[in-house]
Amino acid sequence: MLNLKETAIGIELGSTRIKAVLINKDHKVLAQGDHTWENSLIDGIWTYSLEEVKEGLQDCFRNLKEDVKEKHGVTLNTAGVLGVSAMMHGYLPFNEKDEQICEFRTWRNTITGEAAEKLSDLFDFNIPQRWSIAHLYQAILNKEGHLKDLSYITTLAGYVHYLLSGEKVMGIGEASGMFPIDSKTMDYDEQMVEKFNALDEVKAYGLDLKSLLPKVIKAGEDAGTLTKKGALYLDPTGEFEAGVVLAPCEGDAGTGMTATDSVRTATGNVSAGTSDFAMIVTDKKLKRHREIDMVTTPAGMPVAMVHCNNCTSDINAWVRLLRESLKLFGLEMDLSDMYERLFKTALKGDEDCGGLLSYNYYSGEGVTDLDEGRLLFIRKPDARFTLANFMRTHLYSAMATLKIGMDILNKEDVRIDKIYGHGGFFKTEEVGQRILSAAIGAPVSVMETAGEGGPYGMALLGAYRLWKEEGESLEDYLDDKVFKDAKTTSVMANEKEVEGFDRFIEDYKNCLTVEKEAIKHF
Repeated sequence: MLNLKETAIGIELGSTRIKAVLINKDHKVLAQGDHTWENSLIDGIWTYSLEEVKEGLQDCFRNLKEDVKEKHGVTLNTAGVLGVSAMMHGYLPFNEKDEQICEFRTWRNTITGEAAEKLSDLFDFNIPQRWSIAHLYQAILNKEGHLKDLSYITTLAGYVHYLLSGEKVMGIGEASGMFPIDSKTMDYDEQMVEKFNALDEVKAYGLDLKSLLPKVIKAGEDAGTLTKKGALYLDPTGEFEAGVVLAPCEGDAGTGMTATDSVRTATGNVSAGTSDFAMIVTDKKLKRHREIDMVTTPAGMPVAMVHCNNCTSDINAWVRLLRESLKLFGLEMDLSDMYERLFKTALKGDEDCGGLLSYNYYSGEGVTDLDEGRLLFIRKPDARFTLANFMRTHLYSAMATLKIGMDILNKEDVRIDKIYGHGGFFKTEEVGQRILSAAIGAPVSVMETAGEGGPYGMALLGAYRLWKEEGESLEDYLDDKVFKDAKTTSVMANEKEVEGFDRFIEDYKNCLTVEKEAIKHF
């Protein structure tokens, strides 16, 4: 009989799916649930309604319960620990009555350019447009009406955690995407807080930043317990009981690091799905680069982050189009099978894509300094226009912006002993690894759990909260108890593939002017 008190639940609200997993004390996945959703572009703002959050979370949890019942014959009515993660950054403001006072502005928005630039200069620290502090300051610069009622701001993970626990706390990795963190004090950087509060336009609203932000806590620390109200929010049937220990909420970057055992210095991971980002744990202070974010691991160690807003969405659109064309001729193809075949076909293409070029920009990109995006496919008159080159071009395009940022880290001599890939881009055996390896010129490893890294990583952070030994670090817990015997596969692109990607990226950078003109005129 399954002992539910010796299980951990991890939930992650991603960009296109809300996913949940149940793991046991051996860190094995016992059951899963999910819910598909999509962001909306309303009045120029990428957003989700809080009603969609509630409905999606409940549907995901209901599906998890059904999977537990089917596989183990028990009703999921409790657990040892539960943790929530979500896409990082963005802006969720509330008044003192906990009422939402403007729309949820997600990480995907590139509407805070003025604020991000001014804060980066003020702090001498790169503040990307998607960070919560950039959204807050832009609202101040815009003199938005909701600021008069502002009591606190949070992220999606922080919001759900508050509903479950009543605690305005946040894991340090997630908090590092709201405001810069000082890894010595394990809290928001006090000097930067003081500089922000001292701004005349901030003082005009009588705002004290520290009172607006959630309290910062590290992985393994007390983050409260599930309240009766929180249990009903998660499971309106009333079957799931209050009192479950909660882990500090985290962002998808932190759960990705955890799920790939990449929280120790000189380790790194690349998460690739709707967006993609590389996280390299470093003890080295980097120069300020507009293309590089400095965040932290769930344990508070500094991390150099290359974040790209766009990754697989354009690939998905082309696969749907190809599937539609097959239907025209009466052929019905399983979507998963199509992805696998098309991804494998890409490896048969020319190493430099044979004169084809693609930009996958559904939205703006901070790394290439674009506030908006347009989807472009370009080919030379003498290009080798084959299906293999076509697919390879779109896979390269998905990694191109990431490569531009990673090349900066290489020039900074940031040490990387190992790098792991996870997310949907790596689901087809070898292909995603080989493409990323060609982009960064280094071997890429994938674990068994690569396809569902986020909720599994959150479940592991829950396990660490509940089952760690006194004084045991997150790094040691993962190395010694979770991944000691993990099965991994490693792929290194050959020299021709690396050189081919380098030729592709030169064309890509040279033609960014075409992308900019498309945004201006189309």
